[in-house]
Amino acid sequence: MLQLDRIDLREIDMTLRWPFETSFGRTTNRRILIVRVYDRSGAIGYGECTAGEDPFYNHETIDTAWLIITGFVIPMLKDAGISDAAETSGALARIRGNLMAKGGVEAAIWDLEAKMADRPLWKHLGGTQTELACGVSIGLQSTTAQLIEKIRREVERGYQRIKIKIKPGSDIELVKAVRAEFPTIPLMVDANSAYTLNDAELFEQMDASNLMMIEQPLTPGDLIDHAKLQRQLRAPICLDESILSLSDARQAHEIGACRIINVKLGRVGGHKEARSVQEFALAKGIPVWCGGMLESGVGRAHNIAMSTLDGFTLPGDVSASERYWDEDIIDPPVTVSPRGTITPPRGPGIGYEVNEKRVEALVVRREEIKL
Repeated sequence: MLQLDRIDLREIDMTLRWPFETSFGRTTNRRILIVRVYDRSGAIGYGECTAGEDPFYNHETIDTAWLIITGFVIPMLKDAGISDAAETSGALARIRGNLMAKGGVEAAIWDLEAKMADRPLWKHLGGTQTELACGVSIGLQSTTAQLIEKIRREVERGYQRIKIKIKPGSDIELVKAVRAEFPTIPLMVDANSAYTLNDAELFEQMDASNLMMIEQPLTPGDLIDHAKLQRQLRAPICLDESILSLSDARQAHEIGACRIINVKLGRVGGHKEARSVQEFALAKGIPVWCGGMLESGVGRAHNIAMSTLDGFTLPGDVSASERYWDEDIIDPPVTVSPRGTITPPRGPGIGYEVNEKRVEALVVRREEIKL
């Protein structure tokens, strides 16, 4: 039984090996909020808040998350006196939105509980898959030639699916060029909500490129327009920013807004809600996969655990640490086999040791609060 003692927040600053550009901006550094939860027994759990530096992916940022966690999440957990990880989301249900803030803390509590049970987190969550297929997400590049060269390197490393970012002005010709160079690779595009239903003809043209899926083409609230667009396309639409909960997944399915769902742990508020979405999708025959948010090794380890659940049948964005960081904050770093797979770790909790020396060298802000 859990007896939470205190929660420690640390903001670290990590520099990406290469800039990562999407339709809403270019990222070179990540400000990352690492959550450390202590039990009175002395056990420690780790989580990561995946909110960005700016409110462009969604409304949250690392600064808003810090305020919500210190001002609301921790006091509410103190009042609730939770005894197991599954109670966390219910204890925080009164907080509207702010799912990444809540999810970072909830993840740490799940890791803590799994460690206290001496079980790998992925098994503690009910995961069954012992080998995970991995894909990669490649940001916008300065030239098409640079993009093709990056794709070539990732294909040679064994990654089983390639995702490329698109935006207005860098879309249909880019897709045609990539498909001409790589006629058989599983290929998908991610628009990050950059288009409207007026761009339907553009996506119809993309259908000729035999895409695995088109991710989040329209704005997050436009489920009806996504349903209209899906009816015009052969390629499946995958929803990302639109799916914040089981309710969103159910409504999207009922109106035919998508055929695939990207599950991001922070976006839905943590492991409990992610499992609810996964269970619904599995029952309805909707494939799901794990999306990434440029996480450090802590967040990546949680993504690995989530991806072992039944129904995560498509290659996720859970790639090797070395794709993003010169040095990660976990030991060992996440690695991918030559055939493009990851084996879930056998150790308790997230299964990776957090390199505290490395974390402390990167800390720019901290706060510890007693429960």
